[in-house]
Amino acid sequence: MPATTSLKCLLAGLGLALSLPLFAHDATQEKIEVQQEQKLPDAAGKKGLMITVSYAPGQASGAHVHSGSVFAYVLEGAVISQLEGQKPVTYQAGQSWYEAPNTPHLVSRNASNEKPAKLLVWMLLDEKAPVLTPLKQ
Repeated sequence: MPATTSLKCLLAGLGLALSLPLFAHDATQEKIEVQQEQKLPDAAGKKGLMITVSYAPGQASGAHVHSGSVFAYVLEGAVISQLEGQKPVTYQAGQSWYEAPNTPHLVSRNASNEKPAKLLVWMLLDEKAPVLTPLKQ
């Protein structure tokens, strides 16, 4: 079974409602790994989801929106992020930002064409919500 098929089966078994393009593993896609997913007993109907997003040099994510709150922390390298209505900001390792629910995330990319970058992302989502919804370009 191809690796992407195995990953999709594993994620389906975990109950994640994820977009297929999010986990496509080719040279143009960022690498996303689920670190932890938990239903939250003190927040009925919600789940906490922790993922890492790894960018190769020069790599970027497509424009998207998250239905829940997002906290992003740069573990390695530097990432350029732009939310709708804001200017692009370059975040270095050790820096973080917050995204309010349903705020279009227009730019998320590695700031370097030579070094990798990696994010730790924590989201508060409805239990059945997808991680993200791509924006039509």
